Amino acid sequence: MKILTLLRHAKSTWDDPVARDFDRPLNRRGRRAAQTVGRAMRAEKLIFDAVRASPALRVVETLADIETGYGRALSPDYDQRLYLAAAETLLDIVRETDDGVERLMIVGHNPGLERLALMLAGPGALREEAAVKYPTATIAEIRFDVAHWADVAEGEGTIARFIRPRDLDPELGPDEDSY
Repeated sequence: MKILTLLRHAKSTWDDPVARDFDRPLNRRGRRAAQTVGRAMRAEKLIFDAVRASPALRVVETLADIETGYGRALSPDYDQRLYLAAAETLLDIVRETDDGVERLMIVGHNPGLERLALMLAGPGALREEAAVKYPTATIAEIRFDVAHWADVAEGEGTIARFIRPRDLDPELGPDEDSY
């Protein structure tokens, strides 16, 4: 069994006049959402053998706030290929993962993460929820009945968890710019 957890970065700000998209920080609501999701991860006793993440500032800050709520370090491996990666690139990264890793977390951006989750997941209620919207700071845990990451195939996974910040705290619910 291989378990892939996909975490979309928390809500970033568009009000900060940074020169590059790569350097956009989180906003206050995003920081709170990441800490809330981190606490939920701790409560559900989620663990990871490896964490791979985009090096974009909003991902780095998301992970710092997740760790605050989670209560432990995740020690991510930052990989430039994850910055705004397409689903196909993300799948390549998943498939190249060492088989000694049972639980892999990837932290990055939409639309790639959402497309990957929908590409990999077979039918089910949580897949339908993910298809409606994959908000910022949301986690999708996808399980595969395979021994090797190289064998992860489209439509063969099962979304076992879909954790949205608004499910944990209604004040973190959607607004007009919650994408």
